[in-house]
Amino acid sequence: MTDEAVPAQGASEKAVAGLKLQPKKLQPLRRLLPFMLAYPVRLSLTVLFLLVSAVTSLAIPAMLGGVIDQGFIEQNLEMVGRYGGIIIAIAAVMAVASGARFYFISVIGERVIADLRQAVFSHLLRLDARYFDTNRVGELTSRLNGDVAIIRGAVGSSFSLFLRSMVTIIGALIMMVLTSPVLTFAVAIAVPAILLPVVAYSRRLRGMSRKTQDALADLSAMATEMLGATRTVKSFTQETVQANLYQDRSEASYRAEVRRLGARSILVSLVIFLGTCALVGLVWWGARAVFDGSVTAGQLAQFMVYALMASGALTNVSEVLGTLQSVAGSTERLTEILDTNAAIEDPARPVALPVPPLGTVEFDKVSFNYDPAAPGLVLDRVSFAVAKGETVALVGPSGSGKSTTLSLLQRFYDITGGAIRVDGVDIRDVRLTDLRKRFAYVEQEPTIFAGSIADNIRFGKPDASNDEVEAAARAALVHDFVLDLPKGYDTIVGERGVMLSGGQKQRLAIARAILKNAPILLLDEATSALDAQSERLVQQALEHLMAGRTTLVIAHRLATIRDANNILVLEGGQIIDQGTHAELVSKGGRYAELAKLQFRGDE
Repeated sequence: MTDEAVPAQGASEKAVAGLKLQPKKLQPLRRLLPFMLAYPVRLSLTVLFLLVSAVTSLAIPAMLGGVIDQGFIEQNLEMVGRYGGIIIAIAAVMAVASGARFYFISVIGERVIADLRQAVFSHLLRLDARYFDTNRVGELTSRLNGDVAIIRGAVGSSFSLFLRSMVTIIGALIMMVLTSPVLTFAVAIAVPAILLPVVAYSRRLRGMSRKTQDALADLSAMATEMLGATRTVKSFTQETVQANLYQDRSEASYRAEVRRLGARSILVSLVIFLGTCALVGLVWWGARAVFDGSVTAGQLAQFMVYALMASGALTNVSEVLGTLQSVAGSTERLTEILDTNAAIEDPARPVALPVPPLGTVEFDKVSFNYDPAAPGLVLDRVSFAVAKGETVALVGPSGSGKSTTLSLLQRFYDITGGAIRVDGVDIRDVRLTDLRKRFAYVEQEPTIFAGSIADNIRFGKPDASNDEVEAAARAALVHDFVLDLPKGYDTIVGERGVMLSGGQKQRLAIARAILKNAPILLLDEATSALDAQSERLVQQALEHLMAGRTTLVIAHRLATIRDANNILVLEGGQIIDQGTHAELVSKGGRYAELAKLQFRGDE
């Protein structure tokens, strides 16, 4: 037998689930075709070797009939040897073709899986921030890894198995008719008697695979979330609670899988019993035909082999069609990602930003709300301008719209009213890549990747040389503490920079921003969570970064923005006051109150 032979019971449990698949359920699988057709040479060779292996396998039973009638019945050893030699030659061709087919289809399968995973990952990176606000990263990771792995069988061995089995079924049926029309008629009666009951029962299997995959994705999402926050879990002594929650979800997934396995086991039993009954009936009918003289013993043996080949091939087809239940579910989940259009995309006719950059920013009566259907606005007709080289600070209570302002400036979200201009151009008319290249962004809690110091700095400019990385590190006061690390710039910082202190992370993020060398700098409370010594070092690094750049800075610590050219005081999504530090203090009002409290505490 070939490498694709599978037990009847393995196919029976999935047989008719596949036969009952509706076109709508199979539609997601069409999305796999472009990935396979991208390699026409390999695909053509696969089909060629597949046809050769299938045709040669059909030739062997024909030789077997001759061995029995002309060799065993007539007791002619020479004919047995002659037919044996022919069978060996055919088997050699079949073996080579089968091996080549297996190699090419397996390579195509792995190539398609790699391309599909890359396509989904790249598409996810292009989706806007709103998509990730409403979808759990753990579930997306489950789709990217688990569902792609499930599809591997469809584009690899299952695809080859399906094509080969269809060729075998057609060829075996033709040979069965040519061998004995009477026995073929008996098979035509037996097949529906087996399939109809199984088809009727298979309806209970629909949808079970999708539910199981969804449950596993939920488990993956929870595990990703909790394992990424182990310190918080431990701090709040939630180990037992979260373990119990995970166990509950795991048990729910287990019960769903057990129900599916129970239904499949009944289907296995049903097909085995009906198949055995049909085989006994066929043997009885064939024996009667031999006794009547309508067929020879060799023809009966030849027919039985073809019938078994057709049955095995039908079993394989059923296995593939049953597998499509899981594959279609996984493909659908990935298709949902690929079919999700980003809410924010490049304009049809982008406008080029000025070169060299001007470094100007203007908010013109900007309004915004994260949920358009919700009452109220996060920003309500906000207007201000930042000239080249100026530093503008945003202050105000939490929820006043400070961080939202920086997000809108980078067009992570689209405004609902007004206009935002960078270098005099509406940001909605600019390519997203061109727009975001104008900004260097330092977050309150910077994202540090699980690579080396150099990798994290080079994230700001992937093609930067080692000298450029070191220069940025020196300017951000990173170089000094890097020298104390065991492997210097090659030191691995751990996931989320767990091996670094808060101040070191901030300076690393500043080095990344310095290396990017963008004309507009965005600082989101870059020193708010640091101790006095770390804050002093980070502030020195920020001074290097801010030199000659237009800067928008969000700050709770007013001491860090005393020298700002303009300070905007936000409350309830509106600018309630603005001016320099001295002007705002002399006016009185909310900023003066905050300054009085903070500077009194610093004395």
